[in-house]
Parts: sequence; C-alpha cells; structure tokens
Amino acid sequence: MFRKIVIGVFAAALTTSPAFSGERRGTVTFDFSLKAPADAKEVRLWVPYPQTDGNQQITDVSVTGNFTSKNLSKEPKTGTTSLYAEWKGPMAERKLTYSFTTLRKEVVTKDFPKTEGPAPAEMKPYLDLSYLGNSEKRVKEIAAEITKGRTTILAKARAVYDWIVENMRRDPNVKGCGLGEIDRLLVDKGGKCVDIHTVFTALARAADVPTREIYGIRMHKEKEGDITKFQHCWVEFFLPGYGWVIADPADVLKFKLEKNPTSDELKVKTEYFFGAVDENRVQLSVGKQPVLNPAPKAGKLLYFMYPYAEADGKPLNEDLYGFNIGYTITFKER
Repeated sequence: MFRKIVIGVFAAALTTSPAFSGERRGTVTFDFSLKAPADAKEVRLWVPYPQTDGNQQITDVSVTGNFTSKNLSKEPKTGTTSLYAEWKGPMAERKLTYSFTTLRKEVVTKDFPKTEGPAPAEMKPYLDLSYLGNSEKRVKEIAAEITKGRTTILAKARAVYDWIVENMRRDPNVKGCGLGEIDRLLVDKGGKCVDIHTVFTALARAADVPTREIYGIRMHKEKEGDITKFQHCWVEFFLPGYGWVIADPADVLKFKLEKNPTSDELKVKTEYFFGAVDENRVQLSVGKQPVLNPAPKAGKLLYFMYPYAEADGKPLNEDLYGFNIGYTITFKER
C-alpha cells in the first residue's frame, strides 16, 4: 500500500510519509537475443530486477528463454537485485525475455520537520568518500564553500542542490548517462544524470549529508514505445527525524536545456524537484559498484542500470551501456 501526505500545492492530505498525486501503470519488457559467439562455452547475463517498495509496486514478473539456468541475487546493504542467466555450451541463439508490470506514483517528500537530530550511525556508509581517492580533499573544499554558514542537513543539501542547478549543465553529447568522472566534472560542469548526481552525492557527503544515488528507467511519454535508451537516475539524502528525501537536479538542468524556460518557469521546476519526482520512472538499483552474485569476471560495474553480459569471461559490452549486446526494452501502459 502506498502512503500519503500533503505538501502545499503538491498534495492534499497530511501524514508523515511520501505524498502521491499522479501515477502510471505499465509493463516493461526486456527482449534479449545476445550477440555472443556461437561457439562460446559460457555466456552470462546480468539484468537489473526492480523491487516493490514504498514508491512502486512490481507485479506479473515473467522470465522465459533458452538459458541453461537462472537465479536472483539481492545485495543485503542496498536491496539492489539482479536477474542472472547463463548459457552453457555452443548455441546458435541465446534468448531471454523478462517482463514486469509496475505501478509507480509521483513521490513528494517535502513536509520537513522543524528541528533535526544527528544522523543515526547506520547512515555512515552514505557519508563515505573513500572512493574519491585523491579528489576527496578538493571535493571537501568546494563543499565547505558551497555550504558555508549552513548548519543543518536540510540547509546543506539545499545549498548543494542550488549550486548544481546554477553551475552545472546538461551535456547532450555525453554518451549514455555518463561515467561520473568527478575531476572532469568539477572543471567542465557538463554531463548527463549520472555525472550530475555523482557531483551532488560527493559534495553532499563532504558536507556531512548522508546521500545515495538511485538508478532507474523512464516510462515512455506515450502509451507504448521503445525505452531501450530511457535510463535515468536521481538522488536521495537522509534527513534525521524524517527519512529519505528525494531530489533530481538533473531533470531541472534537462528542462533548462530543452525548454529555454522563463525565470519563473525555472523556479517552479527547481522547487518541485527538491523533494519530489514524477511518476514516469521505475527504480532499478541503488548506489555505485553493486555486489552482483555471481560476480562478473571482468570486475565490478560502476553502476547497475544497463544489462551486462560476458562470453567466456570477457565483456560483450563495448562500454558500460552495452547497447551493442543485443536487446531492446519496451513499455506498454496498462
């Protein structure tokens, strides 16, 4: 069951949970005909497998194909789940069709408490910056400047969000959703959703705001259509005394690029996406470098939003996005 709240102009009933207004229901179908060598001895495939949570319901799951075996694996820390399939021995074709129906609601998390306590100990992993390596010092310096004078988690998160909207830009020439190359991004300030939210996460964590990245896929604007390249991500930060607050500065920058809005139109969109996201998306995974089981032989993935495949231990993907491995994703509204 979905929970409801009221949020100023965004909703109509008050509780202490996310609010929902619009909703979409539809079936998402992954069709694979893997472009693997016919004589490969072992072909392996990993596909994001969305879960029901407070924001979405996943039903009518179906997995068919000529695979030798399959299983599901859930990462305990984040709940990220993967569908794994393998084909043993030479085969002329390696087929898999995976579909699910989703009911997704608009999510609004804006009824912020008047006071904050400290972040609980279990939020420590969402403050980790060790993955930044030598870039950590610079990120902390920039975050300190952005959040100067802010003393609460909410105020710091908003300062980082506003800095992203004012200083970064959507770069339509970036392939896929980007690679989150933090050093380049802090200089160039242009990218796609992964790039933008990598910067948000790094700066927010550096300002002691527990933050995580959410990876998903958009539903088609029409009642049905191809969504093979509709992947998208957003962020959540943890507000003590409230819970996870959702945000999507990347969609503000997309709106700015594509619509050339007036200042008032941009202000409305900026306010909306701090604490809200629309219903036209499905969450697939959480966080970078997910632990997949079995593990890919080529090493960890940077993030898990696209299917990934290997043949005899070597990646079929020409890059992280893997549009070349032989698959389509389609959406049909229900």
